[in-house]
Amino acid sequence: MEHVPFDDAETYEPDNGWGRAALAGSDAFSFEWFEKPSGHSSPMHDHENEQVCVCLKGELTVHTETETVTLEQYDSVHLEAWEAHRVENTGETTAIGLDVFAPGRSFDFWTDKAE
Repeated sequence: MEHVPFDDAETYEPDNGWGRAALAGSDAFSFEWFEKPSGHSSPMHDHENEQVCVCLKGELTVHTETETVTLEQYDSVHLEAWEAHRVENTGETTAIGLDVFAPGRSFDFWTDKAE
């Protein structure tokens, strides 16, 4: 068993106010909690991992090259591996979400882009 208390989770801030925390996971899958300030959008990007994004609080709009969907509390969306997308907080308050990746990944995805 792997226990990861939230206060002890590895954290990363890819952008000002956009915080991420690595929860328990493995090479097969990983969970990342995130908070995103109002008006913030991740850049359009893709990755080898399938992804499920769950909106826990607020509002998140997920854009792909061909579709846009707005998630409200507890709504989710599945993104295929290599499907280009960006996630935007279109609400007026900070949004909280949970990303699940398969196979699992680390924060290296973002830190390697910053170099």
